[in-house]
Amino acid sequence: MFASLWARGAALKCRSATLSKFPRQGPFRFLHQNSFKPTTHAASRSWLRSPLASSASRAFTRRATTPRRSFDPRFFSANAAQAEAATGELPVLSPPAVGGWLLASAGLVFTVIVVGGITRLTESGLSITEWRPITGVLPPLSRAQWEEEFEKYKATPEFKLLNHSISLEEFKGIFFWEWSHRVLGRIIGVGFVVPLAYFALRKKLTASLPKHLTAMALLIGAQGALGWYMVKSGLEDSLMETPGAVPRVSQYRLAAHLGTAFVLYAGMFGTGLSAIMDWRYATKGVWSGLKENGAKWAEVLENPNVRRFSRGIKGLTALVFLTALSGAFVAGLDAGLLYNEFPLMGGRLAPPADELFDPAYAKSPDYSDIWWRNIFENPTTVQFDHRCLAITTYLATGAMYFIATRNPALRAALPPLTKRMATSAWAMANVQVLLGISTLLYLVPIPLAAAHQAGSVALLTTMIHLLVSLRRPGAAARVWRQALQRGKKPV
Repeated sequence: MFASLWARGAALKCRSATLSKFPRQGPFRFLHQNSFKPTTHAASRSWLRSPLASSASRAFTRRATTPRRSFDPRFFSANAAQAEAATGELPVLSPPAVGGWLLASAGLVFTVIVVGGITRLTESGLSITEWRPITGVLPPLSRAQWEEEFEKYKATPEFKLLNHSISLEEFKGIFFWEWSHRVLGRIIGVGFVVPLAYFALRKKLTASLPKHLTAMALLIGAQGALGWYMVKSGLEDSLMETPGAVPRVSQYRLAAHLGTAFVLYAGMFGTGLSAIMDWRYATKGVWSGLKENGAKWAEVLENPNVRRFSRGIKGLTALVFLTALSGAFVAGLDAGLLYNEFPLMGGRLAPPADELFDPAYAKSPDYSDIWWRNIFENPTTVQFDHRCLAITTYLATGAMYFIATRNPALRAALPPLTKRMATSAWAMANVQVLLGISTLLYLVPIPLAAAHQAGSVALLTTMIHLLVSLRRPGAAARVWRQALQRGKKPV
């Protein structure tokens, strides 16, 4: 036993002698050089009180208890490249869960747009005469409550002029659609704000996302207020005093409400797609369908043909948005019930000029507002404008598709995802045109009209996806990719 202990002691001495030959950095060199020298108790106590010993102790404790990691998920920087170079740490990159949450939120907005269209088509939007953001979540639960709501509706111009003969059961039918539309809006708000707070507190959002997502959250709240502002325009008693007035909401407020919904949808969908694509690029090197050559995104985006194509796509997306927005004026003025034929209007390509610019719509004594009032308030002119915008959008989408697939130089330069989405946009444009013509010819039946409104969102979806396919990876994703290529593995 003693021989064994003696052998171990000898081995430790040899190891200490070997380690002492290697240079040490900072306070650890001092500790090593003095650890085996005999000292008095007073000298030992004085050295322990010295700043150098305190610094060495803190450094040793820090290194022992918190080992250095190559990636700290709490790190948050707007300039990812400079931060990585300065600290050796990687910036926050939103995980796929963030992208999935944003896409799910966009799906809810898509649903509420379709339900809102059905609410308008069934003339249900004025059935609820109050805006109660909290207590309005629950519908009437007893017959007494239903009677109370029905009595409120009886005081509206819509009931007095149009629906004075409906029963309580019929009222429940129109009430359901407006209530569903409002509850969906509340679900969107909660389903967006709560996860946003969670991801922000857990530092799971890329540096540029918090301010963009906060703006979307504020826009959701504004959208609820704008919806009630729209409904109020159809509840005003002044409609009873206007000869020939029809109880309906203002087409201007309807267009603002629908346009805000489109902006919200585009923001959520585009941001969610971008987050997912950044993660794929950072972790797998995949960009817009380029697997082996994902690193060539800069070369693709700098191609002059691709740059011209990208600018054209942005203009086409704006045209799709404008066409969909003009549909809100068609819906608000019931302009789809006029000239139910295509491609002619009353046997000619365009109605007479005096019908398109009717002086009766001008309110200024000098008729200086005749142009813009007819464009936004004359049902004939509104339908004609929507037709022109729709045909222009259709032709432009077709031109985009043929350029992307038939131009050899551009086709060779575009990534696979871009070419697929160009084909999808062209296919969706054909579906949307067929839905629009059918809706017009069959006098705006509810199923076709609702499908036509959903088609406008679907077409906008393909255009946003097309835009995102030509987006450069985010700064954080590029830093991550460079780190992985150097062999650094993020935690």
